[in-house]
Amino acid sequence: MFGEQRTRTLLGPVDPARNTAVAPPRLSARDLLDRAEASAEPVVSRRHARPTRRLVLTAGTLAVVAGASAIVHTFDASTQDASKIVSPPGAQPGMVLVPVAYQFDSNAYAAGAQLRALASKLIDAEHDNRTGRYMYHHMKVWGDPVMTSADGRYHVAFADETKVWQAADGTGTQITIQLEPQFPDQESQDYWQRNLKANDAAPASVPLPPFDLAPLPSDRAQLSELLKVRFGAGPVSKEVSTVFGRYAVPRQTRAEILRVLADVPGFLWRGEVTDRAGRRGVAITFDDREHDGQSLLIFDPNTGELLAHERLTLSPIRISAYKVILGTAWTNRLG
Repeated sequence: MFGEQRTRTLLGPVDPARNTAVAPPRLSARDLLDRAEASAEPVVSRRHARPTRRLVLTAGTLAVVAGASAIVHTFDASTQDASKIVSPPGAQPGMVLVPVAYQFDSNAYAAGAQLRALASKLIDAEHDNRTGRYMYHHMKVWGDPVMTSADGRYHVAFADETKVWQAADGTGTQITIQLEPQFPDQESQDYWQRNLKANDAAPASVPLPPFDLAPLPSDRAQLSELLKVRFGAGPVSKEVSTVFGRYAVPRQTRAEILRVLADVPGFLWRGEVTDRAGRRGVAITFDDREHDGQSLLIFDPNTGELLAHERLTLSPIRISAYKVILGTAWTNRLG
């Protein structure tokens, strides 16, 4: 098999990723094999059809009712992270589907003006006034990967929690914790609870190898190139999520990112929303009809930090990949 360096050497100047820093995978090959072996039935492709209601996956004890506050922040840079997610009042165990309400649903409008207004009034985030050797990120991802039963009826989405400490040279540490799987409906939950093997895997801690983690640009032209603006709103959504999940983005750069997004055609302003961690934010979406999907970005209405990114499949099942960024900081300590 080809290694990364050998492949890049062979491609030479035609390598499309030659100037791109590639982050290490969240899951090892062993983790992926364990997940594949946990299912008694093969994976089949997902069906695609038009939705009638916007739904996202959620765990029973992590169920979040839109509009309810469900997160308590006690973050301190000296301890890296002490944030805690709790269930909102009235949340019932076993709840598998929760509507995520948009302030503007059927009557959404272009997001440009609102994004520019947000960019003009940002305040400092906690990490804006800190320094350190390592950039720290605490993230949770639901719906990556997704498995479907052989008859196509029952679905399960896996979930992970990661904590990453990374220096400018790429070195550091990543800790991955496998979370409880998620289900789009009660029937899927019942089916997979009978057919999935219990997983008691301990958190996996891996050292990060050196690689060229390029400094985050701050000017409009370089940010537009980094965010792949020329490819449209869909790829831009993914790149914005990558940037905020990799860098401690300073306030002025956050404002410039919002202004870049304001000039990208296709983003709709959805107004006030509540993310999966129960935090209030403001959201924009892009409907990618060509690929039958929707991208959702949720920003902190005060600091402009990215709170969450969702890639939603437009089908009746509405299974999505959903990432929340729970903590960003600078620190001099690992772990």
